[in-house]
Amino acid sequence: MNKRGTADSPDLAELTRRLVEFRDARDWKQFHSLKNLLLSLALEAAEALELAQWKTDEELDAQLAADATLKTRLEEECADVLLYLLLIAEKAGIDLAEAAARKIELNARKYPVEKARGRADKYHEL
Repeated sequence: MNKRGTADSPDLAELTRRLVEFRDARDWKQFHSLKNLLLSLALEAAEALELAQWKTDEELDAQLAADATLKTRLEEECADVLLYLLLIAEKAGIDLAEAAARKIELNARKYPVEKARGRADKYHEL
């Protein structure tokens, strides 16, 4: 069991440990400068975005619900993004879970419900 009490889904620390083990077994750390990892993250995010290219929101939602292949491709691209993000955090010494929790709290202050509900404006425009 992991920290969340589920047996089937590893937490970020466990994923990072497994990923670093995978990387080190292949001697790939030498290629993983922060710049290269950041570039790779952007490229993988673009591959995820490509799945939506030329589709309306409705078409994409319908295709995702009906096409297991598309869902698998999206799942794999999301996983690639997460894995590069874990490597970036490991390289930079960032605790992603802690950073994400802090960011949610910061956003809650920047986007108070009474001003932001139902709006897509930036915080300085509220």
